[in-house]
Amino acid sequence: MSFAAVLRILGLLLTVFSFTLVPPFVVALVAQDGAATAFAYAFVLTLSIGFISWVPVHDKKRELRLRDGFVVVVMFWTVLSAIGALPFVLADHPHLSVTDAVFESISGLTTTGATVITNLEELPASILYYRQQLQWLGGMGIIVLAVAVLPMLGIGGMQLYRAETPGPMKDSKLTPRITETAKALWYIYLSLTIVCGLAYWLAGMSLFDAVGHAFSTVAIGGFSTHDASMGYFNSPVIDMIAVVFMFLSAVNFSLHFVAFRHHSVAGYWRDSEFRFYVLLMSSVILLTVLGLYFTETYDDWQDAVINGLFQAVSIGTTAGFTTAEFYNWPGFIAISLLFSSFVGGCAGSTGGGIKVIRLLLLVKQGLREITRLVHPSAQIPVRIGSKTVSSRVVEAVWGFFALYVASFTVMYLALAATGLDLMTAFSAVAASINNLGPGLGTVGAHYADMHDPGKWILCFAMLLGRLEIFTLLVLLTPAFWRK
Repeated sequence: MSFAAVLRILGLLLTVFSFTLVPPFVVALVAQDGAATAFAYAFVLTLSIGFISWVPVHDKKRELRLRDGFVVVVMFWTVLSAIGALPFVLADHPHLSVTDAVFESISGLTTTGATVITNLEELPASILYYRQQLQWLGGMGIIVLAVAVLPMLGIGGMQLYRAETPGPMKDSKLTPRITETAKALWYIYLSLTIVCGLAYWLAGMSLFDAVGHAFSTVAIGGFSTHDASMGYFNSPVIDMIAVVFMFLSAVNFSLHFVAFRHHSVAGYWRDSEFRFYVLLMSSVILLTVLGLYFTETYDDWQDAVINGLFQAVSIGTTAGFTTAEFYNWPGFIAISLLFSSFVGGCAGSTGGGIKVIRLLLLVKQGLREITRLVHPSAQIPVRIGSKTVSSRVVEAVWGFFALYVASFTVMYLALAATGLDLMTAFSAVAASINNLGPGLGTVGAHYADMHDPGKWILCFAMLLGRLEIFTLLVLLTPAFWRK
């Protein structure tokens, strides 16, 4: 492994990221909200750190290996989270502690949407914009954006792309060149954001709110510019717009690409993962709506349908927006919604969770084992659509699931050991590792009352979920560092 080459990439990536601090700086100047100095200092510090990291190793040019890619991705996400916290620390308002600032930054970049900030309406406009922008940048992954930029600097990006997307379909590319793949993903992502923002604006949001919520909706983030989240607008039209774009953003982006290229939506329904995704989402929606009505949480069908539909899609896709205090709903409904976030979105989407394709493979493998009990000698392949899935992929999915459960259990026990009640500890870890945001118990509305040790545990959980377990844990194994 070449640490010089890794440091060179890291320096370049930080330099590029420093310029994302310019838009909130401009917002601060226009709004005259007093936060311009904080963003100016953060920009200079980030640019300086990136430049200083790059200069000593700028001539260390060589092709990155896969192990180098893992190190770059993990280092960049951890360093970026620290750098992203600077405006929260330097600003006079909210002027967060280091722990709270890092938590907010990681939550934004991983599109988790858990917040330690209350009274959002009193924040400077530039800080509100910055929180939303963090989620938008994290939605598709800063690394994928860098894959489109780095080749212009003479750096190949395939290793970074594979390290960033370690799912079962990670080797599939939309276009022959990785740079073109990254650009295609970003064009789709940007187009969805623009259309979503326009829809919000036409439905009655202010331009500022429309842009901010489009950022976090398409990113499956959940940050809002208001404490009441989407419930602030009290508009069924806005709620349904959010439902549509949350649903679309949790679909594999390669399907959007194919539909756009061939001008046909037929490819969606031919995809096994998409059909399973629709089935799961429909089941959660139906269960939630019926539960709300028959428990008399809402008096009429319309309120039950609107609130149930919104919360089921928002939590099922791990977006985390709310129109109601779902954590105060009957326990069966609340815990069912939380469990739906464990599945999350499709592979290749901005959603969190285990991913639909993995659950589908686990179900098919489980059914195969049941059939083998009846027919021990039968050769029964696992198929996704018309394709047979290799045993290596099935083993990787089982390995992922085992590590996911083990990691969840360890962090849950660690959080419970700090003194939190079991429901709060369970839901906080679930909401963090699934990149959901809102939990149950005392973390239903916000995480401001969480103690510092708990916040650091949840920061690790958010990064672990965002990098899909393997990418982060592989660096903690002795085998990775052996030559």
